[in-house]
Formats: sequence, C-alpha cells, structure tokens
Amino acid sequence: MKRLIIAILITTFFSCKETKKEVTEVALESDKIEKPAVKLYTFNGGTVMANKLELFSQDTTYQGQSKEFADPFYVIVHPKGTLMWDAGLPEGLVASPEPITPPGGAFTISRKDSVINQLKSIDMTPKDIDYIALSHSHFDHTGHANVFNESTWLVQETEYDFITSDEVKNSGQGLYEAIQELTNVKKINGDFDVFGDGSVVIKSMPGHTPGHQVLYLDLVENGPMLLTGDLYHLYENREHKRVPSFNTDVTQTKASFEAFETFVKEKDAKVFIQHAKKDFNKMPKAPEYLK
Repeated sequence: MKRLIIAILITTFFSCKETKKEVTEVALESDKIEKPAVKLYTFNGGTVMANKLELFSQDTTYQGQSKEFADPFYVIVHPKGTLMWDAGLPEGLVASPEPITPPGGAFTISRKDSVINQLKSIDMTPKDIDYIALSHSHFDHTGHANVFNESTWLVQETEYDFITSDEVKNSGQGLYEAIQELTNVKKINGDFDVFGDGSVVIKSMPGHTPGHQVLYLDLVENGPMLLTGDLYHLYENREHKRVPSFNTDVTQTKASFEAFETFVKEKDAKVFIQHAKKDFNKMPKAPEYLK
C-alpha cells in the first residue's frame, strides 16, 4: 500500500509539471504573436507658406514672422484594407504656374501633383482605398477628398455635423464642397480601431475643430507612432502648449494636448508633426514606405 501511495504521488507530481510546462509554452507562443504587416506611404499634398504666423498663437509670440509648412497625406496599407489619411491642398492648384495667395493674405499655397498620379507610384488607384479619414475639415486637409467618393469616410460625428451645417455650407469658403461627394459615411464617436487589432487607431483630439483627430500606428519595424493632424503645427507649440487663434475651442485643445502626451508616454510613440517640414523630410516618400 505504501509503495502504491508513493507511485501515485510521483505520477501526480510529474503530471502537474507537464501541465505547467504546457501552460507556459502556450503563454510563450502567445507572446510571439506577430504584428500585422502595416505599411505607411507618405505623399506630398502641397506647400503652405504661413505669411501671418501670429495666427498660430493666442498672443503676439510669432508677430511679424512667416514659416513654410509641409502638407502631406498618407496611405496606410493593412492586410485587411487600405486607409488614406488626410487629402492635402485643393488639386486645382496643380494647374497654376505660380503659388496662389487667397484673399486676406494669411497663406500662399501651391501643389505640384494630383493624388491619382501619386497613387500610380505604388500601383494604386482611388478604387484601392477602402477608407478615407481626415484629421479635420480645413482646406489644406481636404483637397482631393471628393476623388474618393467610393471609399468609406471615417469621421467624428461632431466634425460631420460641423462641416455639413448650414453655417458652413453658406459660408462661401468651399469647406463643405470639398467633402460633399463623400456619401459613404461612417460616423464615429471617440477613438476608433480601424482594423480591429490595435495597429491603426484614430484618436479623438478635438479643439482645433469640433471633431479633430490624430492617427496612431504600430508598425512592425518602426514601432508606435502618431500623426498629429493639426493638434500641433510647430515644435514650439507642442513645447509651450500654444493654441492657434483660429481653433474652435481653447479648453478642448488644451485637454487634447494632455490626452495626447499621456498616450505618447503610454505607448512610447514617435510623434510626427504633419506640417513640420523637418518631420516630413524624415519620412521616406512613396513608393518607399515605413513598416
């Protein structure tokens, strides 16, 4: 009997050990789950010369200064679909031999190439873009949006209500007209995981406009990164928490600054300020990509 009890104990011990080993192996396998192979292509949506840089602060910090801004747009290719982020300046500028300064003189703008021609460099057409998302609906981010009228527009409900309001439609600024052909609309409220695996996430950051948003990407080789939209235009604005004079809500903007920086630390993410020429120049241009 004593020998039988010892045999049972030994068997139980090794059985538990094997079970523990199996559980550990399963856990290790789960740690090896690969990130989806997401590719980020960067394109040139034009150039903006801010002739009145003082507009980008609530005070006189930039009084009398000017600065040239980049104006990129991006294509994100995921195994489950393709997203275009932002849409550059109006394509009518491509035909203009010289940069144009609209009434008021705040900006001088130019664009050298169309979206269709640029997509050819990665063997794509507008029909290959499943989703289009705009950081917000200002003229320098909606330029070729209507070309993607077969894509699904991912837009914060607050931004949709703003851009389709009678006030904006009747403003004569062309803001509504720039997106009026986007009829396949998915309204979102808050953060939105585009492909459901955490690799491409739209983050709600209101204040610049009512439904302003930024884009989080988790790339295989380049790691976590954030495209800022117009949360920040300048490195100095990020450092000193300066709010442009034309933002729709200062309090919301400052809250978005805090939420953004908290998320950056949480993810240990690289930040790319979209209008900063230095950041734009860092990015490989299509047909090359970040991954």
